[in-house]
Formats: sequence, C-alpha cells, structure tokens
Amino acid sequence: MDSGQIKICYIGGGSRNWAWVFMQDLTFEKELSGTIELFDIKPDDAKTNEIIGNRLMQKHNAGRWKFNANPSLQSALSGSDFVIISILPGDFEEMAVDVHAPEKYGIYQPVGDTAGIGGIMRALRTIPQFRDIADAVKKYAPNAWVINYTNPMSICTRTLYREFSQIKAFGCCHEVFHTQKLLALVLEEARLAPCGSIKREDVKVNVLGINHFTWIDSAVWNNTDIFPYYLKFVEKYYETGYVKNNTNNEIADTDQKIRQKYFSSAERVKMDLFRRFGLIAAAGDRHLAEFCPHSWYLSSPQAVENWGFALTPVSWRITDREKLKEKAKSYCDGTQEITPVESGEEGIKIIKALTGLGDIITNMNLPNKRQMPDLPNDAVVETNAKIGKDNIQPVMTNPLPKDLLELIEPHVSAQEGIIEAVFENDREKVFTVFSQDSEVQKLSSSDARSLFDEMYAKTIGNKQKDD
Repeated sequence: MDSGQIKICYIGGGSRNWAWVFMQDLTFEKELSGTIELFDIKPDDAKTNEIIGNRLMQKHNAGRWKFNANPSLQSALSGSDFVIISILPGDFEEMAVDVHAPEKYGIYQPVGDTAGIGGIMRALRTIPQFRDIADAVKKYAPNAWVINYTNPMSICTRTLYREFSQIKAFGCCHEVFHTQKLLALVLEEARLAPCGSIKREDVKVNVLGINHFTWIDSAVWNNTDIFPYYLKFVEKYYETGYVKNNTNNEIADTDQKIRQKYFSSAERVKMDLFRRFGLIAAAGDRHLAEFCPHSWYLSSPQAVENWGFALTPVSWRITDREKLKEKAKSYCDGTQEITPVESGEEGIKIIKALTGLGDIITNMNLPNKRQMPDLPNDAVVETNAKIGKDNIQPVMTNPLPKDLLELIEPHVSAQEGIIEAVFENDREKVFTVFSQDSEVQKLSSSDARSLFDEMYAKTIGNKQKDD
C-alpha cells in the first residue's frame, strides 16, 4: 500500500456530516494523498460532495486528494485500500416511528439508534444494507480495510463479519474522546494544569465494554492516576451536574443553541454510574441512559430533564437536514465556503498507522477474540487496540464487575438475536427479541404486539417500497 497513492471508497459519499468532517481533516494531512470515490444511493449528493471536496483540497491542501462521485459501487470499490461506511439506514421519517411510537406506552429514548427497541428497528433497516456492502467488499475489495461509522455500531460491524468472515472491518466511535476531554477538565479544575493546557490525547485510558456503553477502568495523565480526582469531581457536581461554560457565556447562533440543548448534558448519568459501578462511563449520557433500566433515568420527560440531558425529537433532525441541504448547495455553488477545522476524530490517524506511518493505540469496535473474556466470542466489543502497518491487535481487558456484566449481557444477546432473525428473515424471531426488551416486558401482550406491528410495518413497508 503506497501512502502517496491511496484509494478510498466512501459509501455514503453524499453525507452532509461525516463526509464533510473527513474532508476538513484531510486538508491538514500532508503525508497521505490519493483518490476518494464517493458512492451514494443519491448520486446527486455525491456529486455535490465531489465539488465541495475538490474545492477544499485545491485551496487548502494543494490538491493532494481527488474526489470523484462514482455511481457504480463495483467501480468505487475495485482496487480500494480503504472503505469508509457512513450511511443513514432508511430515513428520519422511519426513525421518528422508532423513537416516538413507544412514547405512547411510556417508553422514552433520547437517541433511539443503538439500544432498546429503537435500536432493534433501526437494525432491521441496517443489516440488509450491510450484508450487501460486505458481499460487495468480498467481490471487489476483499483486502481493503473497512471503517464503519454507522449506528447501530456493534450490529453493523458484526453483520459485516457474519456475511464475509475474512473482512478486515472495525467500527470507530468518538464517544470515548468526549470523556477524555471531560477528564482533562477534571484535572484542570483540580489545578494540576492550566485551563485548556491538557490535550485529550494525553489522557491515557483503558477501554472495555460495548459501543455506547463503554467503560474506563484506568485513566492516567502524566503518570497521575485520574480516578481519585474524578471521585472528588463527582462528589462536587453529582447533585447539580457539570456544564462547561462557553467562552462568551452564550451562543449567538440559534441553531447552535438548539443543538446544544438536545445534545449536551450535565454529565449526571455518567457520575451516577461511577457511583454505582466504580468505573468511568465513557459515552454520552443520552446513550448511556438507554442501556440502563428506564426507571433510573428515563421514567418520564421530567426525569430526563432532572438528570440534565434531553430527549432529541426526530423533527429537529428533519429540520436540520433541510438546513444542511441548503448549506450543501451554497458550498457547491461557491456562495459560502467551509473554513477547515480539525475534528479530533482519528480516522485519518488510523489510516496512516495501517499504511505504516507510525503505530497508534485507540478505542475500536471489533469481534471479540477473548479481548473481553466475559463476553461471547465474535460479539462486537469496544476495547483499545494497537494499530500498525496492515495490522490491528485488540488489547486484552480485565473482566467487568459482575453487576455491570449483568447489565451488558442482555444487550449483547439482543444484538446477536436481531442479526440472527434478519439473516433468517424470521419476523417472529424479530418479535421475540423485541418482546424481551425490559421495557416491552412491562407492557401487556396486546400492547407489545400492537407497538411491534406499528414499528415493524413502517420499517419493512418502506423497505418493500424501495425494493
């Protein structure tokens, strides 16, 4: 693999989120160059990103990368060194049913794309698409490294391996990065370093768990154990929550205010979980809450508010999508420009390591090959991994605390069960997994069936229309 002539196939190349983030990060990268084939089921969106990406490269990176909108997945994949998957399974209208239909029965989901019944329904849309992607990789790019950013992360990555066992795939998630940033703030508040002086990469953490329910059992900065300082931080902010003030103490942009309202948190869930289990929860409160008994944090909208996070309405996502479409149009016609900002994501660092430009260690979602000894083999788990030239080695972890393991195991079972049900095309097996969800078990059998039928019909009905 020549770092100067890399070919990347970007599936979901019309993305107005991850693709733009990736483009911006590439403008800062001087050691790699090559071609990025943008494949999308909406070719016009990929063409728009081709124009945006090439304009960015010409202005900020001397044209080291060439973006090409490719309507053929076979052509886009053939000869690729890397494949990036960043797709929206189905549409937000389907996600609205995933998230909001259960609210009629008192089931609240702040995200609804990974855990619980929202995650199950999203998986029904996602698994068939990932089977097709894995089959295409097997045919046209069997030796490529495949990087997945799509949720539900564990199910997507597991599906790739289930369909093509020799695939070289892994899932990347930035939730751990946000927790590293929080731990840097903990140290700065303890006056171990000046405000803003600690880079999150300098906070070394050991990661274990499953995606969006990930945990840290060791955190060190400059030979300093962070756990005692985090304990004091939790004791100080547990009741009130912790929200970092913005530089100007307010956000002028209305859209940013709304985004912060729906996506920020007071870290109270994270602090409560530390008190319960003694480990640092390494995901955002919105995700963490969905993996726990709903009586803890999700019993009502008021409970959610009391815990300092928010239920994100899918209507906001739909409105935001329309605004991003307008922004894409203005980027494409040149009436507005992207000012590149490094995201802090590690996709490019991982690509560099795999091409031989320096080893790194980071968190990664991979099939379990005993790196987590108390979870089933082949289930996708999230741990640290060492990445080097054309090689990834997961880092072995200690066992999880028993009470935490008991919380995780049902989610792993549900992930495996829904994959099995979809591979067998068995509607009743899907319902079995659905009905075993802890919140669904509180419903009457008739209500459970009615809710399932409504959610299933929306997902499968739309899929049949697409077919």
